Amino acid sequence: MARYTGPKAKIARKFGENIFGNEKISKILERKNYPPGQHGQSRRRRPSNYAMQLREKQKMKYAYGLLERQFRNFFEKAEKMQGETGVNLLQLLECRLDNVVYRLGFANTRSSARQLVNHRHLTVNGKIVNIPSYVLKVGDVVQVRDKSRKLTVIHDSVKRIRGDLDIPWLKLDKGSLSGSFEQIPEREHLDSMFNVQLVVELYSK
Repeated sequence: MARYTGPKAKIARKFGENIFGNEKISKILERKNYPPGQHGQSRRRRPSNYAMQLREKQKMKYAYGLLERQFRNFFEKAEKMQGETGVNLLQLLECRLDNVVYRLGFANTRSSARQLVNHRHLTVNGKIVNIPSYVLKVGDVVQVRDKSRKLTVIHDSVKRIRGDLDIPWLKLDKGSLSGSFEQIPEREHLDSMFNVQLVVELYSK
């Protein structure tokens, strides 16, 4: 299955949430707060437990831009780690390079951040890394390459950040367009829009 490249607003309406963090999508959801399609506004039956579990998995996959095999690999890795599998899964996804680039504010969306990484605009500890799924470690420094510092898409995105970055596990230096990975995100700092327990239940069957 190929990565979804269609209208993101359609997917956001399906889940009833702006899972992509795009301001334009938020405005669309305000106007159309119902699922897409001709029956979008009709009453629907209560979904089964399996349907709810599958929906949550799909929501996470779309949000982080992963294929099924990629997502499954992260889940299996999370299972082998100490602690709660669901929390481990979210931590691993948040530690991906494309996600950190997005969280640091170098891109407005994860898909845009993935494109920056693919096009070799970022370095990790001074070395070019063009693998979006690269998992960062504590102490790693992500920086925009010198040749890429004048990119409008990066500057426009960074300008939206007022004051210090409000993410405890990352530290941003706007002047040098760099950010450091300070710590593995704690449970309370993880995205609360996902019910990871449903995903764990789905894969545990």
